[in-house]
Amino acid sequence: MPDKTAGSHRTLEGSLLAGSARFAIVAARFNDFLVKHLVDGAIDAIRRHGGDIGKVTLAWVPGAFEIPLAAKKLAESGKYDAVICLGAVIRGSTPHFEYVAGEAAKGIGQVGLSTGVPCIFGVITTENLEQAIERCGSKMGNKGFEAAVTAIELVNLHKQL
Repeated sequence: MPDKTAGSHRTLEGSLLAGSARFAIVAARFNDFLVKHLVDGAIDAIRRHGGDIGKVTLAWVPGAFEIPLAAKKLAESGKYDAVICLGAVIRGSTPHFEYVAGEAAKGIGQVGLSTGVPCIFGVITTENLEQAIERCGSKMGNKGFEAAVTAIELVNLHKQL
């Protein structure tokens, strides 16, 4: 999308056309009955926004805690324009939730900053199973779809920066 001008400043904004962009998806197998819906949503978004599904690579990891390392390897490979990270962490009765969710979020953010490759946080973190189901394609939409749209926009914005 061409840059817009408003008054005396220049505004840059990424388009929502996937075009020839190459995407990697890192998905956590833990809670895969939910994460599969996020993956389907991400692939659907890329397809609906004109992307080539043949240029999408899907890497499964054991859980959300393992997402950042796989995302880093994919981002550093130079083969992808963005990495979409998907998982589902549901609060339980122990503090394990805070550690996993926090480290996944921090790690995914660090990958993007250290590599310069957009690394999208599409890990849902919920209080219960009902909230998780809502975010995987029911009344709250599909957070995997949203993560892929974010990736598309950032890939196109990065071309302008």
